[in-house]
Amino acid sequence: MIHRKKDRLLQEEQNRRELGFGSQASQGNTRLINRDGSFNIRREGVSLWSKINIYDRLITCSWQRFFMLIGLYFGSTNLFFALLYELIGIEYLSGSDLSTPWTRFMDAFFFSSQTLTTVGYGHIAPVGFLMSSAAAIESLIGVLTFALVTGLLYGRFSRPVARILYSNVAVIAPYLDTTGFMFRIVNERSNQLVDLSVEVNLSMTIKNSKGKMTRKYVRLPLERHQVNFFPANWTIVHPITEESPLFGLTFEELQEKNVEFLILIKATEDTFNQTVHSRTSYHASDLVPGAKFAPMTTENVGEKQTLVLDISKLSAIEDAPLASDLLLHKEALAMEQEEITKTLK
Repeated sequence: MIHRKKDRLLQEEQNRRELGFGSQASQGNTRLINRDGSFNIRREGVSLWSKINIYDRLITCSWQRFFMLIGLYFGSTNLFFALLYELIGIEYLSGSDLSTPWTRFMDAFFFSSQTLTTVGYGHIAPVGFLMSSAAAIESLIGVLTFALVTGLLYGRFSRPVARILYSNVAVIAPYLDTTGFMFRIVNERSNQLVDLSVEVNLSMTIKNSKGKMTRKYVRLPLERHQVNFFPANWTIVHPITEESPLFGLTFEELQEKNVEFLILIKATEDTFNQTVHSRTSYHASDLVPGAKFAPMTTENVGEKQTLVLDISKLSAIEDAPLASDLLLHKEALAMEQEEITKTLK
């Protein structure tokens, strides 16, 4: 009996759905995934080099930040070697202007930039062992550095990234003869995404058999989880039926249970033929009950009839009153059935 009980518990543990965040429930309304797709987890106790992770940061940071860091490195390196040349003696730079301290420094600075980039205009040249050695070291640093920068530029351009935009809010709206949880997405770029699939997992805190708060994960069934083409917007719907874990919950209960909808999207980028990913989450506080999304497409009635997709309307919503304050409950279903029976009689 003991072995059977252990086997049963082991099987239940193996069958428990786990997304990688663990089952420990956090205090308050802590998110697992931020709206920008980053994980809301802070690592501590890691080494300094692993924490800095220069290559990953330079590959994944924004273009503005990337060029700002490159410019900062270029300026600081030239400033360092300009001061070094000042220390050695500007008179050892043949062709430099020694008339004022400012012209001396500027000649040293621009000589450093020419040496770092291996341009070498020839107007100024190093003289003597120390000055020539410093210039040689800077040339080596320049060659290695710009080789790395070129590799980073290629890596950033060759890395396909899905620029999928999500609606700012998710809605609870009437859907067919029931209610549905909905959010909307659109491809911001003009590149083509094919074989797009979406997975929505529900995270909520519940009490286990020992009375301890724990986190539970449930994969939500969707109206459709895959499309072959993604040229326009897509409203993703989870019907709140009796089988749904949201069935019979009020919006206050969603807040209490710290409900979070974890979104994972996978697609094939047609240009590079590589798989791209995108993720985000909607917290219970991001839900808007009794609303539906407004249309994003209009028809162009010019010479060439085309559909116009207005991406600025991605989060535009309209009122769509619900039959009940609950997402869906048995009493409402009973009332609907009773009304249908009366109508048939």
